[in-house]
Order: sequence, then structure tokens, then C-alpha cells
Amino acid sequence: MRVPILFVAGGIALLTGCQTLSNPPLLKESKPITPVINKATTTPVPTVAEAVEITDIWQRIRLQFTMDVPDQKLIKQYRDWYIKHPQHLIRVSERATPFMHLIVEELEKRHLPIELALLPIVESAFDPFAYSHGAASGLWQFTSPMARHFGLQMNWWYDGRRDVPAATIAALDMLEYLYDKTGNNWLYAIAAYNTGEGRVINAVKRNKRQGIPSDFWHLNLPRETERYVPQLLALADVINHADEYGITLTPIKNKPHIEVVNIGSQIDLALAANMANMTTSELHQLNPGFNRWATAPEGPHHLVLPVDKATAFKLALNTTHTDKRLNWERYRIQNGDSLGLIAQRYHTTVSALKSVNELNGNTIVAGKFLLIPVAAQNLDHYLLSAEQRKTRKQKQIRGKQQLAYHVKAGDSLWKIAKQHKVTTAKLANWNSMAPKDPLQIGQKLVILSNQATAKQTLKEIMRTINYKVRNGDSLARIASKFNVKVSDLIRWNALEKSKYIQPGQTLKLHINITKVRV
Repeated sequence: MRVPILFVAGGIALLTGCQTLSNPPLLKESKPITPVINKATTTPVPTVAEAVEITDIWQRIRLQFTMDVPDQKLIKQYRDWYIKHPQHLIRVSERATPFMHLIVEELEKRHLPIELALLPIVESAFDPFAYSHGAASGLWQFTSPMARHFGLQMNWWYDGRRDVPAATIAALDMLEYLYDKTGNNWLYAIAAYNTGEGRVINAVKRNKRQGIPSDFWHLNLPRETERYVPQLLALADVINHADEYGITLTPIKNKPHIEVVNIGSQIDLALAANMANMTTSELHQLNPGFNRWATAPEGPHHLVLPVDKATAFKLALNTTHTDKRLNWERYRIQNGDSLGLIAQRYHTTVSALKSVNELNGNTIVAGKFLLIPVAAQNLDHYLLSAEQRKTRKQKQIRGKQQLAYHVKAGDSLWKIAKQHKVTTAKLANWNSMAPKDPLQIGQKLVILSNQATAKQTLKEIMRTINYKVRNGDSLARIASKFNVKVSDLIRWNALEKSKYIQPGQTLKLHINITKVRV
């Protein structure tokens, strides 16, 4: 099942199912104060009259909270953390703006507790590109096995874990399944989402055999899970009483922000963005499931668009024939070519080449021609593609200790890691991957050599870099990402007089590249 991780940010640790930035702390051990057995709940859906009067999605959520928030020490401590760090929820609510209405609608349709809408805050801080060392990805932090089990596709072109509408359906399917498997107890189901149903069910049985209370607060579960449920309940309490706690959430209009548009075929993301009058990055931000410069050849054939862009996009799409939605190159096969080499050269896959050219096998003949789909823009134009994100990650660890390795047939991360005397987790982290991600023949991996002494390594992998501030960045988030202190960022960049930063601003950082976060 899911593998939670410990994430340390600026001296504050958080245990969740994924790695996120500037999140609540891992709190000290505490014993439950008030045992509460949570009963199954049915979320009331506002009437039409009520819904018309609700202009903010947070208010719509507040009106439907039903879970008990007991007087429990961990809940109090997480509540205090959120109250002391109001900027965290401001940032999260900004990220949630495109997707929260969709999530709330789906919860209401299924009559599920509205508190589940807050799980992406705990899991990923509403970052659809969040990626944990435990191999979980996306807003809802699915691992690959669980994603496939609940119907999400994953391949070279597309990762359904990061497709917010698709992953939301899968996550709620999983939560309904866990609710049923754990005896219709939502606290059990939420705990199982974090640690797996088997651990929760076995913990309940163990308590019953020993004749001790078996409600969530008495279960012997992993420390991460014992804090996971209190964190969600504390978050619900803070949002429910935001005014009392002095928390200002970024308002989210209580109306659809996005529309899922059926496109019917593969399309270049740059062309699609132009049709929608958006930048490629703006479009990709709403469609983080697509790993490459185009949507997947064999689907899913849909795009998420802002509601105010959807109509114009559909009009432009309807006047663009499917064979005009990609750029094509007519390639003459050379001696020594193979489909694998050609696919690698043109940043596509063998299966895509075979499909386009109606090939039944892998045999190709020198002198014949292949039609190859190529990106409309230079590949570095597609800033949020998996390749560009990985390239940025690899650039962060450049130095004298870096080795470049090209994947060969029969390779695996484990085999490569063993060969270079490093751990699989480190190798995956250096290359912005999860340990179980598949490899492609010819794929470039960056490896930090560990042959130097610890003292030499520490000295040689300290680097000074220039970092360009992005939308949504804060000093705390940048400090967390590069494992440095906010005070150092302020000192290095002479920010004592003004601690505010702007997108596009360049900051100087002195970092240990082995400690940079994904």
C-alpha cells in the first residue's frame, strides 16, 4: 500500500504520504486524551436555495463538516501549527483554486464526508507535481500499484496519478473501498489510505483480542499514521473556525473553474495552448498528467481547460484536422537504425512509431521512410514536461563528482545503483524518479560518485547557484527545497530591508547538492 515518508523542512518535520514544502511538523509522542469512535457519516448536500447563496467554496465546505474533532493532544498541536503558519494555508488555497470545486462536487455526488476534500492538503499541499521518495505521485499521492488497481493509466507519455480529475475519481473509489473494508469507519478508512487496510484491520483485531478499546485513538499504528488522521481533523477544525483563529483563506469562487474537454486524438501541447490563448506552461499546469510535449497517442484524449477558455478552444479544435494537430517529419531509415534508436532520437516511443506507421513488428528497412511526430517547439519550451523537470533536477547536482550513465538493455535502477555503490533511493532522487519507475534504453542518468572520502565529497559538492523565483515561491519554500535556512537566504541576498520576493527575481544560494529535495 502507500509508504509515508518523513520530510524535514527548515528544521520542521512532517510525516505524510508524500514530500511537500513548508508543511506541519512531526509532533512529539502523545497519548490520546479522549477516545472517540467515529461513526459512518452521510454528507448533507446543500439545497439549490442554499447553494445559490454560497459564493465561496470554503463556506460550502464549512457547512458540511460532520466529523468529530476530539480534545486530543495531537490535534491541538497540529491546530496550533496551522494557526502559527497562516501563509501555508494561503498558499495551499491558491493552488487549490482550479480543482477544489471539482473535488467538492464529486464528494457531494457520492455522499462522502466533505473532510476528504482536505486530504490533498495533507498529502501534497495541493501540488499535482508532488513526488515522494516512497514512489507516490500527484495530488492524491498514489503509488503505482494502487493507481493501476483503481484504474489509472501510466506510461511514457502519461501518468494518471497527476491527472487531477482522473486521480480524484480513483482516490474517492479507493476511500469508498477502504470504508467498506474497515467496517464503515471513516477514521479507519483514512488511516488505511495512509498505511494500508491490512495494518488497520490487524490493529483493530489485536486490540479486540486483548480486550482494550479498538477505536482509532487506541490503535497501535505506524507513527506516521497516528499523526495523519489528527492532522486532517486539526485542518478541518482550523478551516471550520478560520475567522476565530485569525486565518484568512484565499477565496475560491463556488463555481466550476475547469472543464474537461474531449479532444479525440493526440495533440501538441504548444498547439493546444495556442488554441486556448494560453501559454504552454499554463496549460500544462492544469494537465500535469502529460509527461511529454504532447498528449498520449493512444489516450486519454482529453484536456483540462479553464472554463472561460474552453469554448474558444473547442471551436479552434473543430476546425483543425487530426493530422494537423502534430508536426510530422518524414525520416529516411539509415543503415544501423532501429526503432528504439529512432524513438530515442525523436523523443517518442517505439509503440508510437509502430502505430503511426502501421508496423506489425520491429523490423525496418534502410532506405524506406517513417513518419515521425515531432514537437512544434524546441523541447525546452515545454517547461513542465517530465524531461525538462528531470533535466533541471540533474543540473542541480552537477559537479566534479557527477557521472553520466546511459541505460542499456537489461538495466534496472537496482542494478545500476549496486554497480556504482549507491542506494537505489539516492539514484532515483538524483534523477527526479521513484525507485520503481521504469527505465528507457538510452535514457541518461546522473550519478554522484561516492569514491571520494566523506570530507572530500562534502567539500566538492557544495555549490553556489542562481535560482530564479517562480510563481508561488516564498523564502520558506525555497529554503526547504534546497535544505538551507531562511535567515541564510536573507543574508546571502541582502534582503534584510525587504523579505518579499517577486517572480523572475534571481537569488544566490550556497547549497549542498546531495541534500536538495525533489
